Amino acid sequence: MSEIIKIVVEEEFAGDRIDNFVAWKFPEFSRSKIQKFIKNGQIKINDKAVKVAAILKEEDVVFFDKPDGKIIIPPQPIELDVRYEDDDMLVVNKPKNMLTHPTALETENTLVNALLYRYGDNLSDINGQMRPGIVHRLDRNTSGLLMIAKNNHSHEILAEKIKQKTAKRNYLAVVCGNLDFETKTISAPIGRSPSNPAKMKVCEGGKPSITHVRVLERFEGYTYVELELETGRTHQIRVHLNYIGHPIVNDSFYGGRIIPVKTTEQVLQAYQLTFNRLNDNIITKITLEPDEDVSKVLNYLRSKRK
Repeated sequence: MSEIIKIVVEEEFAGDRIDNFVAWKFPEFSRSKIQKFIKNGQIKINDKAVKVAAILKEEDVVFFDKPDGKIIIPPQPIELDVRYEDDDMLVVNKPKNMLTHPTALETENTLVNALLYRYGDNLSDINGQMRPGIVHRLDRNTSGLLMIAKNNHSHEILAEKIKQKTAKRNYLAVVCGNLDFETKTISAPIGRSPSNPAKMKVCEGGKPSITHVRVLERFEGYTYVELELETGRTHQIRVHLNYIGHPIVNDSFYGGRIIPVKTTEQVLQAYQLTFNRLNDNIITKITLEPDEDVSKVLNYLRSKRK
């Protein structure tokens, strides 16, 4: 048994390879399995057979003859740190070392498992069975604030707010080196690394990507910064900071220096979210204190100045 699924390509995925796009939309399938589907003609663009490396354009229609075989995502009684909630949405503080949503290899102990236990079917399903309610996401080892949609209408509105930049996402990070500026806008296109599909890089032909940086505190050899996303590419902050020669502390994947403070990988936190509430359009700002990793690193660096 199978079903034909049609997906219209959104602006944020324009320029992606077809196999990467389908892998994002259907994380229950491995990349090699998706590439096999493409080669077998089960995945097409505008109803035409394509090669694995075919590039998508905005408003292309992807046709996927999807084999039946749902992955079971079990609801789990995992504690949720809810910082805002109304009839249409909520904002949660995701801890470090937790996936935002399940994958083909990990179907338990994610934020989605916790959401399913607490909200059941009262979550949007626009992004499929593996991502109920998920409007945007954070890396496993980045803690912080995420907006969750309780229905498809609110999901569409929240996604549009992010696209139109009326929902603001701010981060805290400790980076390597002394920045030679107080504020800076990094505008550099980001694409997938050809040598490592799990890694992103600044490259010609990548997607337009903009990150705003502001210095909060300086140390010998390190800088504490606030960042605001204008776009939301995969690993954007980590890639942009590495690109300007100041990778995030303990982010070994993107060249960050390891310091003698044990943290859960990169010292990065989504600490502030600003948005207009859907029910009354009131501007709402939610702010977190620095998380354990950020605090530990700051305490260590401040102690070195004494």
